[in-house]
Amino acid sequence: MSDLPACPKCNSPYTYEDGAMFVCPECGHEWNSADQKAAAEADLIHDANGNVLADGDTVTVIKDLKIKGTSSVVKVGTKVKNIRLVGGDHDIDCRIDGVGAMKLKSEFVKKV
Repeated sequence: MSDLPACPKCNSPYTYEDGAMFVCPECGHEWNSADQKAAAEADLIHDANGNVLADGDTVTVIKDLKIKGTSSVVKVGTKVKNIRLVGGDHDIDCRIDGVGAMKLKSEFVKKV
């Protein structure tokens, strides 16, 4: 089998190299391998310090976060275990002891 990547547009395995570009003969899509790496890097979720987050990580809250609809606050230094990464604006889904299920933005946490 070929070690060339599949087409990112139609997932065809029949790609070939044309100089520095990859070409898909089925849909005609052309792409650069550097563009593909940059797109994969953009899909990663980073914490406030730039560390890559993954499902199951433990993070610490770096800012007091007011909980919408209540007078409660998640304090700085609160440790959140076993996070799940999801798409959208609030990209971390978790359960905080004493508060319950929440969604957090990755910019307000750091990896432990």
